[in-house]
Parts: sequence; C-alpha cells; structure tokens
Amino acid sequence: MYAINRILLAVKDPGPKSSAALEKAAQLARALGAELQLFHAITETVYLDGAGILAQVCPELEQGRRDWYLRQLEELARGVRRRGIRVSTAVEWDFPECESIIRQAQRFEANLIMVQCHPAHRAPWLLRFTDWELLRISAAPVLLIKDHSAYRRPRILAALDPTHAGSKPADLDEEVIRYASTLADALHGAFHAVHAYEPPARVAPPAVGSRGSLRRTRAQRRSELRVLHERLASSADWTARCALQEALRSSGMQHCLQHVVASRPAPAIEEVSRDIGARIVVMGAVSRSGLDGLLIGNTAEKVLDRLPCDVLVVKPRGYRAPVARQPRGAQWVALPG
Repeated sequence: MYAINRILLAVKDPGPKSSAALEKAAQLARALGAELQLFHAITETVYLDGAGILAQVCPELEQGRRDWYLRQLEELARGVRRRGIRVSTAVEWDFPECESIIRQAQRFEANLIMVQCHPAHRAPWLLRFTDWELLRISAAPVLLIKDHSAYRRPRILAALDPTHAGSKPADLDEEVIRYASTLADALHGAFHAVHAYEPPARVAPPAVGSRGSLRRTRAQRRSELRVLHERLASSADWTARCALQEALRSSGMQHCLQHVVASRPAPAIEEVSRDIGARIVVMGAVSRSGLDGLLIGNTAEKVLDRLPCDVLVVKPRGYRAPVARQPRGAQWVALPG
C-alpha cells in the first residue's frame, strides 16, 4: 500500500459543469481519505495598448482575472465538499501549463496529479500537449482521465518489466505495484499484472551437402528445430513467469491475477487490458532527453491513444522534475502605439 494523501486536479476549463475528471478525482479522494486541490493555470498572453500604463494596470488585471477563476473553482469545490471531502482551490499566472501544474504539485506536496487526457497526440514532441509533457517530466505520478464513467470495483492492470529488458530502474516496478495495489484496495477492485517478453527467434535449418539424403535430412532438421524452438519457448515462458512472480512476491503482493504474454510490451498491454476490461493501466516511464527521446517513444507513449481506459504513469523513486520552482507570472505584451 502507498499513502496517497494529496491529489492535485488540473482543471483546464473551470466552467459551471462538473467534468468526468472532477468526478473521478472526488471519488478517489474519498476512497483514499485524501485532500483534493483544484488548480487552474492562467497561461494566456495579455496585450495592452500603451507601455506607459503597464505598471498601474497589470496588478489590477492580474488580481481580477485570478479572482474570477477562483470563484469558478470554488463553485466546483462546493459540490465536492458536500460529500465530506476536503477540497482547496488555487489559481496561478504561470506558463507553460505543464510546468505550472508541476510547480503547483510541488507546493501542494501532491503525490498524485490528475488531468483530462487530450483526445489524440499527433507529433506530441512538436505540439507539446500538456498531458504528454506531464508524462515526460513530472516527478509525481500522473493519472490521465480518458473514460468518463465512474469507477465501480475496477480492474487495475499493472504493466511490469521484472527482467528490465526496457533498461528501466529496478525499483520502478515496485512503484508501479505500490500505486496499482493502492488504487485497487481503495476502490475495492481487482489487481492484475502483465509482463511481456520477447519470444525466442526461429532458427533456419542449415544447408546440407549430400544430395542423396537431402529430402530426409531437411525433414529431420525441421523436426529437430521445431522441438528445439518449443523447448526454448517453454523455457522463456517459464523464466518470464518466475520473474513476474518474484517481483510480486518481493513487493508483498499475495493475491494477483498474472498475465504473461510472448509479445512486445505495447501490444501486450493493449491486448490484456481489453481482455480483462481494465479501468486503469499503471505503468512506469523513464524520462529521456535529446533527439532520440523525442522521436522514439516509450511504452506509455505508444499505448496512450490506443487504450480506452485511464492511464497512470509513475516515475522511479528519486526522480526530480527539470522545472524551476518559481512561477513565471503573467505574459504581458505592450502593443506599439
């Protein structure tokens, strides 16, 4: 179990209607006994005529805009407080939105960030979608809300890599298990784990030199190679199952439905999540930088748009977000004239 006691919900549009993300955030906060904070980042650029009046006008405009958004958030918070949930609200002039959310999570000491998932991620490295950027650099786990229906005894699927084939830190699986089991217990759901491994490659039969026994020798070789491949496949499956069982045992998980799939991780996670009707898929991610990190997506990025359910992405312990702690404030631009 993991103590999730502070949840930050990033509210994109604090309108009068309650969103699916707010309903699920309230449900999680109540189930976990956590405090919930509704946060909105004011990121728009403000254009003013005449540079001479900036010093007098800017503070009043900033405060007025902040107060307006706070009133909208408070209206949403009142409905949640009626359910006995502790809720606070916060608004900050800051940009870009992803960094603003991370800074507020640090101030609030949140150990879970919730955000509505963007409908599709075309060229995310170029367009810098907020949810995609949060997955990439947030130290706090990020729960992307994709499904609008409430959780009802949900199946939680933890995607694990106990053999560390994806070059992920050894403690990352432990974090995934902790968060997945915590959500499963709090929501009275079922805990599932999936481990995908690369099946052994088939070996082509070697060439033979004797023409007279060519047909018989090839048949023998094919039979021998088939038996060898079956043994290798069985051994790989057994090794993968043992690795998964050991990872769960070392994390104290006694009751877990296990799925071992001979496949690449992304299609395996998608297949198992659909088969069991998972409501949340929990997986680990390692933040990368540089050109390779932008062009070669990790498993979380590959399955993000394919999964119909919510996705929770966690980082290794000790990871620090590369974000300055101080807000940048409002973007003011004085027009010439």
